[in-house]
Amino acid sequence: MARTLHSAPAPPLDARGSAAARARRPRLVALLVAVLLGQMAVAMVTTAVQQTPTIDEPVYVATAADYLHAHRVRYNAEHPPLGKLVIAVGVAAAGPRVDPSYTGDQTAAGRRLLYGTGNDPGRLMLWARLPVVVLTLLFGLVVFAFARDLAGPAAGAVALALYAFSPDVIAHGALATLDVPTAGFLLTSVWLLWRARERPRRCLPLAGAALGAALATKMSALPAVPVLMALAALALWPTRRWRALAGAGVVAGAAVAVVWAAYLAVDPRLRWDPGATHVPAVHGLRGLLVDLLPFPPAYRDGLRMQFGLENQPWQGFLFGHLYTGSRWYYLPAALLVKTPLGLLALWAAGAVALPAVRRLRPAAPYLLLPSGTLLAAAMTGARDFGTRYVVFLPLFLAVAGGCVVTLRAGPRDRVRTGVGARARWAAWATVLLVAWVAVSSLRTFPYYLPYANEAFGGPARTHVWLHDSNVDWGQDLGRLADRLRERYPGERVWLVYKGSGVPSAYGIHAADPLRVPAGEVRGLLVVSDSAAAKARGALARLLDGSRPVDEVGHSITLYRR
Repeated sequence: MARTLHSAPAPPLDARGSAAARARRPRLVALLVAVLLGQMAVAMVTTAVQQTPTIDEPVYVATAADYLHAHRVRYNAEHPPLGKLVIAVGVAAAGPRVDPSYTGDQTAAGRRLLYGTGNDPGRLMLWARLPVVVLTLLFGLVVFAFARDLAGPAAGAVALALYAFSPDVIAHGALATLDVPTAGFLLTSVWLLWRARERPRRCLPLAGAALGAALATKMSALPAVPVLMALAALALWPTRRWRALAGAGVVAGAAVAVVWAAYLAVDPRLRWDPGATHVPAVHGLRGLLVDLLPFPPAYRDGLRMQFGLENQPWQGFLFGHLYTGSRWYYLPAALLVKTPLGLLALWAAGAVALPAVRRLRPAAPYLLLPSGTLLAAAMTGARDFGTRYVVFLPLFLAVAGGCVVTLRAGPRDRVRTGVGARARWAAWATVLLVAWVAVSSLRTFPYYLPYANEAFGGPARTHVWLHDSNVDWGQDLGRLADRLRERYPGERVWLVYKGSGVPSAYGIHAADPLRVPAGEVRGLLVVSDSAAAKARGALARLLDGSRPVDEVGHSITLYRR
């Protein structure tokens, strides 16, 4: 008998369509990730090109150049070297002229490198900033991957959008500074600890290396160490307790090794002369903890220097009030001004969703405990200078905010509607809030450093509420030079500039109004907004007798006298 051949039945059209849609989904997600990171890259590179050096950057760049040419830990010992080694990649590519025999302090060394040795300050600063820009983009992939692991690709896309449109992340990710690298390494460590629950052998050493990278970049990461050690143990606790303790030990050992490696990369002989800089004595519990740290002597002395800085009487400015000391509520208040309103809403929703949604509950300690501990530690600090001290929040809470996509309709909704009305409402609310964040962020382009949300009047009003790195960090000296040439050629200019730039290097020839009698100050009075916020005495009298006529970059105001 002949055998009858039967072909397999063709799948239904809707099944074929669903399969095609599933096949396209990864490509669409990849495209969305590329678009989000692409716009972030454009924003950061544009900012890096247009901004002149901020107050801290010349010190870091000079230190990086010193690492490359003298191979010693000399400048900026109050911060560990890894972040400046990252900056050194760009400095090496720029190939600046360096005077290794220069013996001035770190501030003077930065100015000499940029303005006193024949280098092009704009070109050198751009190259120094580019490695941090690249690192910031890579941390965006960590944000996406973490949220995707928790709640799927949609959560990853939302989290990445919140990160990529965060004005604080863009502003500080475009600078040759240490805040964003520290925050990114910490988030990477926490993400790897989360993944270590299933792949401990692979992820625990990497988590320790990422934690070590944060510690080797900035000492503000130290308060997170006990929390991350507990999370490392938690990752293996369901198996055996001895394995949990061993896992925490692996993380700690890897972190310590990375810190030592950072110092060895600068100087294989680990030379350190504490007599070259002032290292204050630290007593009591703090002194004991410093002595117990298993880090190089230069690291421990750097931490002592940080404690010394915390003991100084710094001035703060909040909501129009100038004060000496610190306010515990300064950072939460500054975040209300500096964070897009839609982002605040999604941060709050994500923080609620983590412990409320059953599938997300195990991840709540990984995201909320480190960020909460670091926030509490930063709120006790003595320097009320800006939200850059809590720039880790836009990273951790972006992941939490992405998890709002897990909200689903309750049983009653399903019975009544059959389609999940609450889930649809939550999805549309998320889309609208993300769009609001994007619009608010794009509207401030390219002035991300002085960003303020709409409730506080936008970036043009930030100087009314805050000062220093929140609005005016010396970044607009080049823009000021362009404005003076375009609109005020030949006029007498009086300048009070708060920053590390050298005005004459940009063609600004101005006199100091505080060195002459007030009656002689006639013409154009140019004042950095941070200086105006802290104005007392002669400067306050000069401002009282002047009228504002122009502004540059939302950080410098021009007055007519």
